[in-house]
Amino acid sequence: MLVPGLVSVTFRALSVPEVVDLARSCGLWAVEWGGGVHVPLHDLPAARDARNRCADAGLTVPSYGSRYRAGVTDRAEWSGVVATAAELGAPQVRVRAGDSGSAETSAEQRSVVVQAIRDAAERAEDYGVRIAVDYRRHTLTDTLESATRLYAEVGHGSVAPCWQPRGAQDVASAVEEVRTLLPRLTTAHVFSRNAADDRLSLAAREDLWRPVLAELARDGVDRYALLESVADDSPERFRIDAAALLSWITAVAP
Repeated sequence: MLVPGLVSVTFRALSVPEVVDLARSCGLWAVEWGGGVHVPLHDLPAARDARNRCADAGLTVPSYGSRYRAGVTDRAEWSGVVATAAELGAPQVRVRAGDSGSAETSAEQRSVVVQAIRDAAERAEDYGVRIAVDYRRHTLTDTLESATRLYAEVGHGSVAPCWQPRGAQDVASAVEEVRTLLPRLTTAHVFSRNAADDRLSLAAREDLWRPVLAELARDGVDRYALLESVADDSPERFRIDAAALLSWITAVAP
């Protein structure tokens, strides 16, 4: 089934207790904690606090949103990343595949990114944690072809895809991407934007999200649908987006 939640970096100005309260009051079930503000790298007390607050509120922690860029970030940082994720109780760590798009990345640099992801996955297994690779521009997952090739090159069972839409993406290509990345896809980041990359209300792209969520739910496997990038960083607008997401998930529930 689809598990609704939020990405904590959506609200950088809110404290951990405030993020937890917002998620719970909106009827969400999960919070992905980011390493930039709420659960900084190596801050194990912050990780424990976020984990305990979620547990007390009945929320799960699906992942740790790290700032680790495979093939770019010093690999010595990785042990701290997975240790923080483990303390947080997160089953996966979200990373990025490099810092340049697939068309601009040389074969040599691509191989560096691939090896860095593979090494990270092997080390993460010691903590019982898997890797989730962001699906985004300016990385090696900027196209479906490059992303699927990347997962094949890494060739590690503990590496899974995330997915998010690109701007004013058409519905057919979005559904195709999700369908291709299944069944390994673990998480979708849920937001609506236009061609200028402006943040919109989630309902502005109802035409996209209803079929995408239906595709994500089709095989009955548990996956996360995590809200982020709310318009104006507004908790009030977020509440409206959360209500829309919950109604759509209910509609596609088996």
